[in-house]
Amino acid sequence: MTFTSCLPGCQRRSFAPRFISPARQCYTLALSILASQTIGFIGAGNMAEALIRGLVRGDHLPPNQITASGPRRERLDELSDNYGIAVKLDNREVARSVGVVVLSVKPQILDKVLREIGDQLQPGTLVISIAAGVATEAIESTVAQGVRVVRAMPNTPALVGAGATAISPGKHASDRDLATAKAMFDAVGITVVLDEIHLDAVTGLSGSGPAYIFLILEAMSDAGVKVGLSRRNAQLLAAQTVMGSAKMLLETEEHVGRLKDMVTSPGGTAIAGLHTLEEGGLRTTLINAVETATKRAKELGRGGK
Repeated sequence: MTFTSCLPGCQRRSFAPRFISPARQCYTLALSILASQTIGFIGAGNMAEALIRGLVRGDHLPPNQITASGPRRERLDELSDNYGIAVKLDNREVARSVGVVVLSVKPQILDKVLREIGDQLQPGTLVISIAAGVATEAIESTVAQGVRVVRAMPNTPALVGAGATAISPGKHASDRDLATAKAMFDAVGITVVLDEIHLDAVTGLSGSGPAYIFLILEAMSDAGVKVGLSRRNAQLLAAQTVMGSAKMLLETEEHVGRLKDMVTSPGGTAIAGLHTLEEGGLRTTLINAVETATKRAKELGRGGK
């Protein structure tokens, strides 16, 4: 594996836009580290498909090195037809036949799945879990010694190659294990490495965040219709505004407050609208939403339903 270090200007704060590839940050992992891996997905839902699509269509891994398992034959056939991967109904068969196992199941059933496949995981296997709230320690306690664990929290924009994922290593995970996990999630967006203590907060922020943004987009679209725009144009303009604003923040690395101030002018329309948002408690409501979702992630990790 190779790393490309930052150029001296990487931390600059000039306003000139600077392109940041979805699969790159200041330290960029060559995705070729995945080339020799065999990856098995336990669970064949949307996030599993997002990762499979990113790996296959990004030419990071050939389809014959990817297997997925799940309870529904029609869903598995769909993945096989679309991406050319192998599929199995038997989770245990997948677990014992690959080098990297991705646990892409809901946290409420993760314990059941681990009891099912735990004795099939060979020493040296890397397990990557995307189950919200479930600590690496809980997973490590159910698998054989020598199995390494990395916990991840991606989000649904991975479905369009624009995901935001945080990963944390378990007690026995090596630097190479972490690099492998990072390369996989870099195939569908950007990835940051954090201490595990922060993963529940990530779940509340970026993991759940798309739902908050979609609600805001829906409200902006409704507002556009109320003031005379067609639904189609209102939704298109609102979506492009959110995407463009996020792109502006990422590429300029400016403080969001300064970017906000660039839109407002004395006595203008934007400051009048911002006053209404503040009066309605938007800022406090969003902060509370992230905090509440973070608490819920912790509950799920303790076996909450």
